[in-house]
Amino acid sequence: MKRCKFIFLLVAVLMVFSQSRAQNDGRKLLTIEDVVLNRELSPKSFPVRWVGESDSYATVEGTSLMATDAKSGKKSVIITLDEINALLATNFKSFPGYAFDDANSFVVGAHGMRNTIDLKTRKVVAKHKVPQGANLTRQSGKGGLYAYTKENNLFCFDGEKEYQITNFEDKNIVCGQTVSRNEFGIDGGIFISPDAKKIAFYKKDESAVTDFPLLDITTRTGTLKNIKYPMNGMPSEVVSLGVYDVAKQTTIYLEVTDFDKERYLTNITWSPDSERIYIQVLDRAQKNVHLNSYDAATGKMIKNILSEHNDRWVEPQHPLVFLKSDPAKFIYSTDNRDGYWNLYLCDDEGNVKRLTKTDASVQYVAQDAKSVYYTSAEVSPVENHLFKVDLKSGKQTRLTKAEGWHNVSVSNSGKYFLDTYSSLNVPRVVELGRVDGKPANELFRAEDPTVGYNYVPIELGTVKSADGKYDNYYRLMKPLDFDPAKKYPVIMYVYGGPHSQMVKNDYLASLRRWEMYMAQRGYVVFAMDNRGTSNRGAEFEKAIHRQCGQVEMADQMEGMKWLMSHDWVDKERIGVHGWSYGGFMTISLITNYPDIFKVAVAGGPVIDWKWYEVMYGERYMDNVHNNPEGFAKTSLIEKAKDLKGQLLICQGAIDPVVVWEHSLSFVRECVKNNIYTVDYYPYPCHEHNVMGKDAVHLYNKISKYFEDYLK
Repeated sequence: MKRCKFIFLLVAVLMVFSQSRAQNDGRKLLTIEDVVLNRELSPKSFPVRWVGESDSYATVEGTSLMATDAKSGKKSVIITLDEINALLATNFKSFPGYAFDDANSFVVGAHGMRNTIDLKTRKVVAKHKVPQGANLTRQSGKGGLYAYTKENNLFCFDGEKEYQITNFEDKNIVCGQTVSRNEFGIDGGIFISPDAKKIAFYKKDESAVTDFPLLDITTRTGTLKNIKYPMNGMPSEVVSLGVYDVAKQTTIYLEVTDFDKERYLTNITWSPDSERIYIQVLDRAQKNVHLNSYDAATGKMIKNILSEHNDRWVEPQHPLVFLKSDPAKFIYSTDNRDGYWNLYLCDDEGNVKRLTKTDASVQYVAQDAKSVYYTSAEVSPVENHLFKVDLKSGKQTRLTKAEGWHNVSVSNSGKYFLDTYSSLNVPRVVELGRVDGKPANELFRAEDPTVGYNYVPIELGTVKSADGKYDNYYRLMKPLDFDPAKKYPVIMYVYGGPHSQMVKNDYLASLRRWEMYMAQRGYVVFAMDNRGTSNRGAEFEKAIHRQCGQVEMADQMEGMKWLMSHDWVDKERIGVHGWSYGGFMTISLITNYPDIFKVAVAGGPVIDWKWYEVMYGERYMDNVHNNPEGFAKTSLIEKAKDLKGQLLICQGAIDPVVVWEHSLSFVRECVKNNIYTVDYYPYPCHEHNVMGKDAVHLYNKISKYFEDYLK
């Protein structure tokens, strides 16, 4: 017994010595609390915005809001905190959130009102009551028209009186809320016309959609809460678009007749004159899209402007943008015509001209009378830069010079842009850029927030995809006090699904802080984007069609083979961790490659795509009735019997995204096959992600699992 105590004490002393060695330069190791809760480890921000449509930008300096003229650099006081408090009878201790209706109209919320202060007269010139309701949407400009929802119905408020627009007693009919589970770029359900005389809104009928029960354990005997969850191959919601005339207090519905009744209505766009509504109508199979225009007064279809088809999928993501210099033309975004997301100049007659000519993903930013501004991956897939294209000549010009990931806001004149960027070792820089190519003026540079913490270096690199066609980008961290003569355990962090990009040349390469925590504790940590992820073009992204997980695994294994080629990797101690699609990938990897992966932690994992939602699942996997081979191949139910290593599954108990049927069914299959190496940990009262302080418990649980079984 004494010998055991001695050994225990020796081990404890060695652990303390090891930690003290890691901190012998005075720097600390991360704690799990740091990982989850420490906001000080993120770079300081520098809020800046354009003053209305002027070429001056606003920043807070002490208790004053300052305007700086971009051309001359001259500063002036816009308004002070004392003035705001005096004008609005408030007691703000720090500068409140604000906006500009124009260069002279300063807007701030107080006492439940939207207050507009005239900056010339220093008087409050407008007060609009802000109504209470969900999905609150305000008209653009200076008016006080709002629309919002209460339960399943739509209301509006004109500044004085509330009006009920819809009155459906059937809770299966939902108005003014988002539809199609936020796919196809949909992030709201209310669309007020530019002249604020009409309100377009989504109406969805979920009568045929099956219920899925979620258990609320906070009630005395437990309560079931049913959610509408349209599963692959089963009945889906039926969506229509209503238009409410504010003056007449009447509603019509657009006469959309394309495709089947379970079609999708996406990217709702008003014409600048408020007379027409444009919809990208997508069939349920997501292989055909029609861009149609409709009369906002009668609801009748005016014209099918253009159509697209793809044998794998088409996925409209962006509303139209009308040219300010020529409102008869608009910018349309698609990746279906030339293999990458590009911008196209179109008109109502169906004329289409390619505007951005680059084999890289492009996103619209702004426009002036002569040019359109966009960000693009053409410098590198892991960088984001600002460009402009001349509307007349088609000449494209790069405007951001520093390497890294740039987020920009262009002034209304098009002469200047505010540029916030970072790169691997640059936390955050804010610059005033000039479109004429003259040097940018640095406004702010954040200090490194990790000073005092023993962060290990992060390496960026590439590994060829399994088909040899692409360079897949990775980030790699070697353990603290790395010794190439030693062998170390490996954790592969994986997501791998659509609309994701884990590796960027931004600050710390988009690191998840937990990865650094594990590297500090002796692990090699590796993360890589595979085929199927975003920002690399249609062929790269659509390689997963009808067989989710297959090419993704093949690419991830190429990364693992490269990693295992190094002598400092312990091939007997390799683990994998991921959440959601990453949870699906995690279990796919440990069951398909049981001789490689010894430990895995999967969070909220998809187990079988037939249990996942229609909108996302049918795009990538097709309909379960049309693709039985693909569903059988990708299902993890049959893979449960192949599990050899230790697997921990964590699951939010009221997850409305990847419902409990997935993980519970996998555990059940493990029980049926006498698989004892699976562990299960539900998080009561949490949805798809474990949030807040409970996430400290989650990350402690994950870390301890690797410490217990991999270290």
